[in-house]
Amino acid sequence: MSTLKVGLVGWGAIGRVVGTALAQGDVPGAELAGIVDNRPLGEAAPAPQVTFDEAIERCDLIVEAAGQGVVREWGEHVLNHGTDLLVASTGALTDDELAKRLLAAGPGRVYFTGGAVGGLDLLQAVRGLGPIEDVRLTTTKLPATLEQPWMDEELLGRMRSATGPVVVMSGTARDVPVKFPKSTNVAASVALAVGDLDAVRVEVVADPGATRTRHVIEASGEHGSYRFEVAHRPDPGNPATSQVVPYAVLRSLAALAGRSGQIL
Repeated sequence: MSTLKVGLVGWGAIGRVVGTALAQGDVPGAELAGIVDNRPLGEAAPAPQVTFDEAIERCDLIVEAAGQGVVREWGEHVLNHGTDLLVASTGALTDDELAKRLLAAGPGRVYFTGGAVGGLDLLQAVRGLGPIEDVRLTTTKLPATLEQPWMDEELLGRMRSATGPVVVMSGTARDVPVKFPKSTNVAASVALAVGDLDAVRVEVVADPGATRTRHVIEASGEHGSYRFEVAHRPDPGNPATSQVVPYAVLRSLAALAGRSGQIL
């Protein structure tokens, strides 16, 4: 089997962990062939820093680890060139038109990481039995990681002075990731598994006592009921994301590179 040449977009909290692991040979069958970032990385980069177009030309797979904007701007271009794309910022798929275009583009294939939650494979399997009628996601994070430019002074004041949990927003998986582009990709991932953005009810909670980022998924339908709860340490370099996310990306890479023994 030939080696999978990987291009990494983004050298932040997620990209550094993924890129370092690839450069060290921690993912058998995959190698880091180039890094795309809008900042000069110099000797910090364990692989050549290249332009996006250069990465597409030299790589079999592009890993997006730099935010929803990259998916919107470059996703179709990557896939239409014939290069595969692994998306970490699933929140971009709350744009129905973009999601349709990505899924229709090719010959490159698009993949999505589970990120900070589990159980998505089971929810996808249950869809084969029939509709999942009630799906709820509750995400709890530190207040400072949830502050957004659109928030008014009243809401910001409640968050900053809170002594306990404060509900910051309630809505669907279509609404919430747009409002929290760096913090709620989980909502879009759950909706992707369920197959319906509007079916997933989302509540975002700010809690000054949240030493860990917590996601609770509850789903039920005619064929069963399901509950998944995870509590992650926030990434020390970027508390808006969980420390486990780059390892979810690496697990996906290992599966795509053909490592045996993977749970798919």
